[in-house]
Amino acid sequence: MLSFRTAGYNGYGVRYSPFFDNKLAVATAANYGLVGNGKLFVLSIDPSGQIHNDIAWETQDGLFDTSWSEINENQLAVASGDGSVKLFDAKVPQFPVMNWKEHQREVFSVNWNLVEKQNFVTSSWDGNIKLWVPSRQQSMLTLSSKVDHSAKASNSQPAPPTSHKQGQAAFNTAQCIYNATFSPHSPSTIISCNGSSHVNIWDIRAPQPLQLDFVAHGGLEALSCDWNKYKPNIVASAGTDKSVRVWDLRMIAKLDNPIPGQPSPAYHLRGPTPLNELLGHEFAVRKVVWSPHSGQELLSTSYDMTSRVWIDQSDDKARFLHNGGSGCKGVMRQHREFVLGCDYSLWGDPGWCATTGWDEMVYIWDTKRVPPR
Repeated sequence: MLSFRTAGYNGYGVRYSPFFDNKLAVATAANYGLVGNGKLFVLSIDPSGQIHNDIAWETQDGLFDTSWSEINENQLAVASGDGSVKLFDAKVPQFPVMNWKEHQREVFSVNWNLVEKQNFVTSSWDGNIKLWVPSRQQSMLTLSSKVDHSAKASNSQPAPPTSHKQGQAAFNTAQCIYNATFSPHSPSTIISCNGSSHVNIWDIRAPQPLQLDFVAHGGLEALSCDWNKYKPNIVASAGTDKSVRVWDLRMIAKLDNPIPGQPSPAYHLRGPTPLNELLGHEFAVRKVVWSPHSGQELLSTSYDMTSRVWIDQSDDKARFLHNGGSGCKGVMRQHREFVLGCDYSLWGDPGWCATTGWDEMVYIWDTKRVPPR
């Protein structure tokens, strides 16, 4: 296991480079993201296994996520707590090469399109998803899914400490879109999840972009979502109910148009039945990602200070064999604070991954050798 300390800065997001097998980026925030600066680290691993900080940029507000460009090996985008989205270039060490400020609240996620590689997507607490092209000064598209707060009042729960703003309890997190990710199978399809427990599927080329909307975690906040890299209809979500859930999008009916003044049907509030449910975390699950090397392996991080490796053996052709043979493969316990970010390496021996958290540490480890729980 390799490690690097982001001294003075608490880790929020980590991403491996799609171009180099020994390079990764880490988005961090000072003072646990409550107040102060942020810093973006670009790290490299030398042949002896030592991790070096190649370059770093300091920002005026905390950074909550980062994503490498798919067309330029030196560029990466970051999500900032002041509502801005910045593009950095390793050849320009002083300042970002682009700075967009359209979001009205903290930006929590940024994700580059793996198919149409010239654009990327961001999501924010302001309830909006925005599509960006690095060469343009304004966003290309804004997606918004407004939530009826009164319908969710009975399900309201204390928010996990994801905001850098003091006094966050005064704000309703139901509209907060914690994660938005492009499908690796389609250039125009996005999955997102929000604080009202909804998971949304969008098609940015359709006249009505919102294609699917369902409650994923029983009314509790959905904090992360990701696409299975091998099965286009399979996705995973994670939330404050401590679970990782696997969904087959073909099994989820589209919601009927609600009648004005009439409450939604009960099944719309509870949500559909997941294909699989992976339980083991003791607190909210902050991040979930599918392995790029296996259609059955997932990696998750949690406020319980662990990162867990899961095997999903659910079969969409035998749907009643729910959770048969699935479960936790191993638990990584080196972190000493909330673990917020994780990513798999695309290179080398399948199974290598990186995690980062509030303990100012980045760990690089092998999911095949993680101790069992």
